[in-house]
This record gives sequence, structure tokens and C-alpha cells, in this order.
Amino acid sequence: MADLEPIIILHKNMKETSKSNMLTTSKIVYICLIVLCLFPFDKLGMKQYITPAVALFLGLVYAMLFECPYPKFNKKTSKYLLQVSVVGLGFGMNVTESLKSGSEGMMFTIASVFGVMVIGVLFGWWLHINRKTAYLISSGTAICGGSAIAAVGPVLKASSHEMAVSLGVIFILNAIALFIFPPIGRFFEMSDAQFGTWAAIAIHDTSSVVGAGEAYGPEALKLATLIKLTRALWIIPLAFVTMAIFRDKTAKVSIPWFIFLFVAAMIINTYCGLPAAFSEWCVWLAKKGLVLTLLLIGASLSLKTIKAVGVKPLLLAILLWIVIGVSSFLVVRATIA
Repeated sequence: MADLEPIIILHKNMKETSKSNMLTTSKIVYICLIVLCLFPFDKLGMKQYITPAVALFLGLVYAMLFECPYPKFNKKTSKYLLQVSVVGLGFGMNVTESLKSGSEGMMFTIASVFGVMVIGVLFGWWLHINRKTAYLISSGTAICGGSAIAAVGPVLKASSHEMAVSLGVIFILNAIALFIFPPIGRFFEMSDAQFGTWAAIAIHDTSSVVGAGEAYGPEALKLATLIKLTRALWIIPLAFVTMAIFRDKTAKVSIPWFIFLFVAAMIINTYCGLPAAFSEWCVWLAKKGLVLTLLLIGASLSLKTIKAVGVKPLLLAILLWIVIGVSSFLVVRATIA
């Protein structure tokens, strides 16, 4: 045994060195991807290719190959950068035009929020899924993905496992949506108004809604952003309803304040006579921020997250996604030119 001790120590040292080298490589690649998304190299012809979808794909590939070296930074930055980017997009929108074009989608929002919540709870009971997990997945599908789950979870007093499973399920489908929705819209020759409305209702998270809208067209981007943020305001009444259902009057309600800043940016852009160059600069920065946001979101989806989800919660999320996706598609095609 004594003869083997040097070999064991050597193996241990080699293992630690390999782990250290992998971490260093992970950090270098992580930083390079961030630089690439923020400053694509025109001489290499890459500028037009670093879209939100490409950024998300790069993040996903990174997550499959490496462990994120800065998980807390990654999570916080993606959250706040998305909010800042959304506010920046408001400087490129006109209040009157946006409200006029988005009124039809907002009406369907009300019906879809109630419908998805009811169907989700029933499907969860049918599949014998934990009550809180089913409620969280339904909330994320009905309103705005991870933001809704993060707001409702503390009200439910959901466990860390219930939160992780719900967020993981929504995140997986949210990533898929950014890749498949624009091609589907083009296959069915949807107008910008139709696609923007459909994406805002059927895609879970604000990040992928904005990314899909940006990939489809400028008008689709504006409409998708407006309707999605209007939908996100339903977090507030849903939180109070949740408090009543689960009988917890001591819970705190998380209010998405950045939505009001987005509205303020629209109002300022419409009525304060801002220079066109300033508005364009704000929108340009917002789009850059969105690209980086989706890279960071993709980098946080690891194989560990996927394995932790489980079959039944994923099945529930897919069933709800089919319900909201197909029904909203049919309504949008029938009512919006």
C-alpha cells in the first residue's frame, strides 16, 4: 500500500491540475463569447450573424461543454440586463401607434391567462404532479416564464426543488421557442402584426419573445414587446389570487417595476421631441444588451438542470405550450390582418 501512495498522490495532483486548467479554459471562452456578442468583428463578416438566436445557441453549446465559472454573476446580469434592454427598446416606440396596433392582442391576453392557469392546474392533477410545481409551471406559461415563477414562488412558499424544476422546464421550452417560432411564422406567411402578437402570447419568457420578434422584423419586435410586457403585469393580480388560494397573507408581492420604466420611455420618445439619433442609439444599445442577455441565459442551462426536470413536469409544460400555442395561432390568424 505504501508503494502505491506516490501514485495516488500523483493521480490526485493531475486531477486537480486538469480541473484547474478546465476552469481557466472555461473563463477564457466565457469572456471571449461576451466580447464576440458585444463587438462582432466586421472584417470576419460576423456582424450580421450574431443575432439573439445565435447568441442563445452559443450559450447553450458553452453550457454543454463547460461549467459556468461565474454562476451568480451570470444569473444577476442576465436578469437586470434584460430589463435595461427592454426599457431601451421603449425609446424606439410610439405610444399611440403601439396601443392601436396592440389592442387586439391585449384582449386575447386576458382570456389566455385565465384559461392556461385553469387547464394547467387540471393537467397537473391528472398527471399527479406536485400541486405547487404544477401551479408554478402554469404561471410561467400563462404570463411571462421565469419572471412569473420567481414572483409567485415566494407567495406559494415553494421549495428550492419545486422552483428549480419549474424554472428548468420553462427555460428549456423558452430556448426552443426562439429557434422554431420565426421559421413557423414565415412558413405560414404571417404578417409582422400577426407574428408579434402570437409570439408575445405563446412564448414564455420576455427574452425569447423580444429575440423572436427582432428576428422576424422591426414591427413584430415592437408589437411583441408591448403585448408581452402588458401580459407581464398580470403577475401582480396573480400573486394576490395565489395568496388567497394558498391562504398566506404575509407573503410579499414582487412587482415588475421595469415595465413602468418601459412605458415611461415610450411616452418620452413620443411627446418630448427627442433627437432621432438619440432614440436610435438607445435602441441599438438595447439590441446589443438583448444579444448578451441571451448568451448568458444559454450559458446557465446545464445538463444537470435538464436532468433535474423530470418527465412529468416537462410533459405538463409541453401540453400547456401546445394549448396556448395552437389556440393563439388560430385566433391571431382569424382576427389580425
